[in-house]
Amino acid sequence: MIGLLLLGCDQQANEEDDGKQYFVYVQQSIPDVVLDVRYFSNDNFMGVTVDGYKKAVVLVSQEAATALSEVQEKLTQQGLGLKIFDAYRPQKAVDHFVRWAEDPADILTKQKYYPNVPKDRLFELGYIARKSGHTRGSTLDLTIVDLETGAELDMGSPWDFFGDISHHDSPLVDEEARLNRDLLRGLMMEHGFRPAVTEWWHYTLEPEPFPERYFDFDVE
Repeated sequence: MIGLLLLGCDQQANEEDDGKQYFVYVQQSIPDVVLDVRYFSNDNFMGVTVDGYKKAVVLVSQEAATALSEVQEKLTQQGLGLKIFDAYRPQKAVDHFVRWAEDPADILTKQKYYPNVPKDRLFELGYIARKSGHTRGSTLDLTIVDLETGAELDMGSPWDFFGDISHHDSPLVDEEARLNRDLLRGLMMEHGFRPAVTEWWHYTLEPEPFPERYFDFDVE
């Protein structure tokens, strides 16, 4: 299989391995995909590089990569393509999110990422959780870009923006953004991905190959 880090994707995951052999680098399956790995930078809602992100690469389960390549093929027929912000996310990164959310003094990125949401309500409102589907390896954050210009299509709100405007069916976005969100959702669902209601960029493959396992190897 293209992009396998190690052989053995078909074998059952067990407690003796870290699971990395069941994942692929997404660019090996989709060479023309655009990556914007902001958790390997300070351009994210915490304002620092996130624990566990060692390189600007994207890892995902083989099954999700195969389905995603079919989405990319459909988009390229329209002069469009995918940009991926995040896919597999180690548990240590999620733990980092939790520590940040529990620190009321750290509001460095509030104006850009959560201007209308009190930081002490991020858990309650579901923006931060102690477990993430990303850690199971078949959830992705992504958008659509124009292949000629590289520009992202207007989705009405930025990736990882905490607020009602990021809900897929938000009435706060204009017609152009609504149509662009619907284009992404339609193609992703056609190829087996379930959308998140509250985040227009967030999709999970169904069925997931590892529905009960949370991995923790680094993104590198």
